Amino acid sequence: MLTMADHQTLTSGASGPLAGLRIVEFAGIGPGPFACMMLADMGAEVVTLDRPGAKKNQKSAAARGRKVVEIDLKSEAAIAQVLDLLEHADALVEGFRPGVMERLGLGPDAVLAKNPRLVYGRMTGWGQDGPLAQAAGHDINYISVTGALAAIGPAERPVPPLNLVGDFGGGALYLVVGVLAALLEAKKSGKGQVVDAAMCDGAASLMSMFYDFAAIGRWTTARESNFLDGGAHFYGVYQCACGNFISIGSIEPQFYQLLRQLAGLSDAVFDAQMEREAWPALRQKLADVFRTRTRAEWCAVMEGTDVCFAPVLTIAEAPEHPHMAARKAFVKRHGTTQPAPAPRFSRTPSAIREPAQADIAGLVREWRSKDASPR
Repeated sequence: MLTMADHQTLTSGASGPLAGLRIVEFAGIGPGPFACMMLADMGAEVVTLDRPGAKKNQKSAAARGRKVVEIDLKSEAAIAQVLDLLEHADALVEGFRPGVMERLGLGPDAVLAKNPRLVYGRMTGWGQDGPLAQAAGHDINYISVTGALAAIGPAERPVPPLNLVGDFGGGALYLVVGVLAALLEAKKSGKGQVVDAAMCDGAASLMSMFYDFAAIGRWTTARESNFLDGGAHFYGVYQCACGNFISIGSIEPQFYQLLRQLAGLSDAVFDAQMEREAWPALRQKLADVFRTRTRAEWCAVMEGTDVCFAPVLTIAEAPEHPHMAARKAFVKRHGTTQPAPAPRFSRTPSAIREPAQADIAGLVREWRSKDASPR
């Protein structure tokens, strides 16, 4: 993990590949702030517009790297100031229900009239149109209609995979990709556009490989009956003698052979690696084997080999794992542990910057001045 000294160097010494990019974020929760955290970590100047008196935890990972402006969007004067700021921005990110920004006078037509080059990023669960566009929802609902939730969990019932698939995988990451792609295109065309990032769209896209598998008959709708959903004995999670868990992913024949060697699976029944009907019995046999040693003992035998093995760590344990610690994958910030910026860049490294209060009138003057200066 990064020490405080390392963290100070990281915070002050890097510019990031998006340095010079200006993004205006309308405060929200979940995937929008996460997307803007990534953009800020990569060097973009992100200004968050929040309601007056908002009690945000500025020490949270998702809040880092912003200039925060408290502003009443119900005020006509404030809307005029926001439009002035957006005139000099490269991108906008908002996560309200469809129509809210339009009612505020800040919809795409109004904003693009002021700044035709601006990329207008919209983050919603259901998207800007469709029968459910105005309905409330959460990650669990958005991934339910994509086939993702039905495929995850034990045979008895689907299990929500936290809110990783909808909010952050299908939402925030697709928003970041969409905004950056639109910004690249705007450099060529001189024209901005709206990016409609819907979590249901992104989660469906994440399921592409499994739709391919289903199309060629390699995937069934029954959970724990496929080779990547816990059905196969060689790809799953097993409990150890100590009560902790380990994971294996010995799909390829050579990796499976190494698993057999290191786990002592000499019984000929294990020859039937890819025979689906044999999986339940082999999974039980392998479970019995893994319960004979502790997690630490199995790590000593398998970790770092081509078995495709890892201990299943908790949030408290993960930052201390030797590999994660060596890569400085976590940082200490304000006394709490947070994931470090990702991905990594060799020449323009990302940085964690602290949030700070800002004045919108001052920002407008600053951005206008920069735009007027010779480049």
